[in-house]
Amino acid sequence: MGTEASGGKRLREIVAVLTRHGLGSIVAAIGAEDHATTRWIGHRLGSRMHTPPEHLRLALEDLGTTFLKLGQILSTRGDLLPPEYQSELARLQDAAPPEPLEAIREVVAAELGRPVEAAFRSFDPQPLASASIGQAHAAVTAAGESVVVKVRRPAVVEEVERDLVILERLARRANRLWEHGAKYDIVGLAREFDHTLRAELDYVKEAGNAERFAAVFAGDPMVHIPRVFRDLSTHRVLTLERIHGMKVTDTEGLRAAAIDRPDLARRAATLELRMVFEEGFFHADPHPGNFFIEPGGRIGLIDFGMVGTVDPETKRRLVRVIAALVVKDGDGLVDAFLDLGIAGAVVDRVALRTDLLGLAQTYLDLPLGDVSLSSMLRDLLSVVRHHRLHLPANLALLVKTIAMSEGVGAQLDPDFRMTYVLLPFVQRLMSGDGGGGAHPS
Repeated sequence: MGTEASGGKRLREIVAVLTRHGLGSIVAAIGAEDHATTRWIGHRLGSRMHTPPEHLRLALEDLGTTFLKLGQILSTRGDLLPPEYQSELARLQDAAPPEPLEAIREVVAAELGRPVEAAFRSFDPQPLASASIGQAHAAVTAAGESVVVKVRRPAVVEEVERDLVILERLARRANRLWEHGAKYDIVGLAREFDHTLRAELDYVKEAGNAERFAAVFAGDPMVHIPRVFRDLSTHRVLTLERIHGMKVTDTEGLRAAAIDRPDLARRAATLELRMVFEEGFFHADPHPGNFFIEPGGRIGLIDFGMVGTVDPETKRRLVRVIAALVVKDGDGLVDAFLDLGIAGAVVDRVALRTDLLGLAQTYLDLPLGDVSLSSMLRDLLSVVRHHRLHLPANLALLVKTIAMSEGVGAQLDPDFRMTYVLLPFVQRLMSGDGGGGAHPS
């Protein structure tokens, strides 16, 4: 079957799934009604009907790897989706049935140029984890070192490539046909997603990310970034030092190990903020499963497929926003806010100024210890969404990352507030020290 015919078949599958879940408004926005062959089915969840956010999640799950990843990214975009949709899409689990062991062994042998038995002393046939792009196996190198081997699934690149081509085509249609398409720059969003997903498919890039973080924290005895085994890694296979430790959610284990959880919460948040404000290169998926707490409290960090960047100019603009918030300068706040690169063809500056000042008044009148940064960011994104603006991809990723970091801290310490950890970084930036000095302790 030719590529064009295959793409047409896949488009019909996409439209059928959307229609089956009652998402006809999306089908109309992309001008694909003529491909619809299925009627809406009001799926039940126990004794009630699924909600629209649930239908969207289920549709994305049904559509496979590319759309599952799209949903995960959309769950972080409070500038584009209301909280009920974000919350539901955050439930998307990137899990898949394990690939047959023989297929995994074939990939490893083809990539490393020798059989699995020659590359590793042992290779556990049962995967540690199995996701849509690849799966991870515990192994021991010929030299006796304990490692984790990530192996990309056969044919996943071809599947993703096909879907990305279709998504960009549909984005172009939406820009033309949907009244808000051009305002949200749907084509630009599709290209951002394309770039993000392609990076996640390439394990050489992930290896480079891990090595960059390892260099940053080489002098910190309380941070452990796993070593990359370059001679056992390729674009399709990634071999990393295996980190052992407790999860941040293991309250009993942390207590038994006499780990100071409030201190650990502060150190974990400081770790992320150092990446953001000092390095301008940060781990963009700091969920609890990516932290291991080793004996003595050292933090081990894993999974470097999703990273973000913040250039010096963006940091400078962020400081302008914070400074305007602090002094309640309405016009300066609007100027600084729009200077971040927030899209929008027409902006009602008076209404935006009123909304931003109202938000500033709400939070700046509170004692620092009462301010939840996650709540403040959520309300800020509500203003962005209300005015039909959207954040540049790097800022959206940064907002999501900081909110997730506060969530990790709160799991460790219910009294944790990210604002206390963030303030020293902001003060240094406002004083003109853009990074590179001693980080806040």
